[in-house]
Amino acid sequence: MMLIPDFRTLALPVVAMTLVVVASNILVQHPFMYWGLGDYLTWGAFTYPVSFLVTDLTNRRYGVGVARKLVIVGFVIAVALSFALATPRIAIASGTAFLVGQLLDVSVFNQLRRQTWWRAPLVGSVVGSALDTLLFFSIAFAGDPEMSVMIPFLGQHPMALWQSLAISDFAVKLVIALLALLPYGALMAVILPVEKAEPQPAR
Repeated sequence: MMLIPDFRTLALPVVAMTLVVVASNILVQHPFMYWGLGDYLTWGAFTYPVSFLVTDLTNRRYGVGVARKLVIVGFVIAVALSFALATPRIAIASGTAFLVGQLLDVSVFNQLRRQTWWRAPLVGSVVGSALDTLLFFSIAFAGDPEMSVMIPFLGQHPMALWQSLAISDFAVKLVIALLALLPYGALMAVILPVEKAEPQPAR
């Protein structure tokens, strides 16, 4: 039987998830002004992918049901704080993208969890990040005059600023999804599935 964690058990992943999302809501409003990437990246691209690592480790430990509960709790807390720290539109966009992208990650991870160790976290994060990026940038910035200014993307075809940011954001998420395999792999021996970590009762 799967052990249902109490609040204290989930406190750490909930706090981690909330901090990541709120920080990302703030940082996404600030361009990454290095190496000429101000029109292509925001600081939020580097922080938000960590949320998928938090979800995947929780999923590994407690299973799909508890991971979904983490997403719901993280969603409620993060959106509430985001309304205080970011614009309402960004908060709504962040909440929608977070909920849909994270739940997709949970489902994909669960489908692949018995395959090669890296496949579930990598594929889940990539698929979830793709949908998350599409939803967030389209809801938060599409139609915004400042974000709809046409710029040459990497010196080629012109596109709206928010679209170039979305593409670059997703590219960074892909890189971080690969890098996140390092801490995930390192923690596999520590964060075991509950049925393996808990001693089985005598029959």
